[in-house]
Amino acid sequence: MEPQDVHALVERHFEALSPELRRAARWIVRHGTSLGLQSMRASARQAGVSAATMTRLARQLGLPGFEALREPFRRALARQAEDPVGYLGRAQRTASARHSLMGDLNEAQVADVRSCAGLNAPGRIEAAARLMLRSRQVAFLGLRASFGIAYHLHYTFGLLCSRGRLLHDAAAGWVDQLDLLGPRDLLVAVSQAPYTRETVEAVQQAVQAGVPVLALTDSALSPIARGARQALLFSASSPSFFQSMTGAQALAEALIAAVAAQGGADVLDHLARRQALLQARKAYWERPARQAAPRRSAE
Repeated sequence: MEPQDVHALVERHFEALSPELRRAARWIVRHGTSLGLQSMRASARQAGVSAATMTRLARQLGLPGFEALREPFRRALARQAEDPVGYLGRAQRTASARHSLMGDLNEAQVADVRSCAGLNAPGRIEAAARLMLRSRQVAFLGLRASFGIAYHLHYTFGLLCSRGRLLHDAAAGWVDQLDLLGPRDLLVAVSQAPYTRETVEAVQQAVQAGVPVLALTDSALSPIARGARQALLFSASSPSFFQSMTGAQALAEALIAAVAAQGGADVLDHLARRQALLQARKAYWERPARQAAPRRSAE
C-alpha cells in the first residue's frame, strides 16, 4: 500500500465512522509525515483521541492494526531518505529561501498553487465547469476568509454568463436566497479548515433540498465535500498562523478559465457585451491623452 491508498480507504469508509474515528481519520490524512515517524500514542495524542481509537480506526479500514496503517507512510519516508543527493539539494534550496518569512511563504504559496493540479484528477475541473454552464443559475457562497474567493468567482463568472448570483451574509440574507435554489441550479461553496459553521449548514440544507453542490475545499473529508455533487481540492498550507488562500484563488481562476474555454459562442457574446458596457461606463481608468502645445502665430 501507498499513502494515497490509505487516503482512499479513509474516504471510502468515512461516512460509517464514529465522530471520534472521523477525528483520527482527518488527522491521519493531514499529518502523514508525523504518522510515519512517531508512535501510536504520540499520534493519538496529537489527533486528540485515545491510543485505542487508532487501533479501532485501522480495523474499521480493513487493516489488521495500527502498524499496518502507519507502514505506508513510514516506507514513503524511507524512500525519501534513500535519495541523499536529492534530499541535500532540497535542503539547500530550503535553507537559501529561509532568510526571511517571505521566503517561507513563497515556497508554501508555490506548492499551494501546484496542488490544484496534483489534488484534482485530469478533467475534474473541466467537468465542474460543464456543470456550472448547464445549470439554470449558479449561486456562490463563501463566508469569513472565503468570501473573497466566492466574490471573485461570482464576478468573473458574471463576465461570461448572466446566471450567477452571490449569496452574502448581510442581515443573514443568504439563507433566504438559498431557499430559492432548486435541483436545476448549483451551489458553489468555498470553505477550508477551520470550516465556517454557516457554510457547512448551507451545504447540508442544499443537499437535503436536492440542490447540486460544487465544493471548493481543502480536503476530501471536508464537511462541505461530503454530499457534494463534485468537489475540487486545494492546499491551504502556510508557515504563517493563518491558512493560505493562494491555493483557493488559483483553483478559482482555473475553474473560471475552464468555463471560458468550454462556454462556446454564448460565453464569447456575453463577454463582448459586458466589455462594451464597461467601456461605455468608463469603468476602467485610462491615462488622459496629452494635449498638443498651442502653436505660436507668426509675427
